[in-house]
Amino acid sequence: MSLTSAATLATLDRTGPRRITDLAAVEGVTQPAMTALVRVMEESGLVERRGDASDKRVTLVCLTEAGASYVRTRRQAGVHAFERLIGGLTGDEVEALVAALPALKHLAELESQDREGPKQ
Repeated sequence: MSLTSAATLATLDRTGPRRITDLAAVEGVTQPAMTALVRVMEESGLVERRGDASDKRVTLVCLTEAGASYVRTRRQAGVHAFERLIGGLTGDEVEALVAALPALKHLAELESQDREGPKQ
């Protein structure tokens, strides 16, 4: 799976259903490229398109259970990789990481806000 596909699934998991144009903007690709990507992920059973109850002209891209499961599995694999790597650090290095966690969390929040743009 491409990084853009994985990032798009993660965005849908974090933010819920989105328009293709919104997903394209968040992921930094063109609308036609996102349309093609959504089609492939739809054929793979990871996403589905649904109508927007508030605006019948709009189609939203939604995660399926398979898509949500894929995101959870990838995240868990990342957690295990970090656990393994942190296990090789010294006590002082682990303490330095713990001290840096608030700043790292803030950076992640800033990046998320920047990528997602204004909420609908």
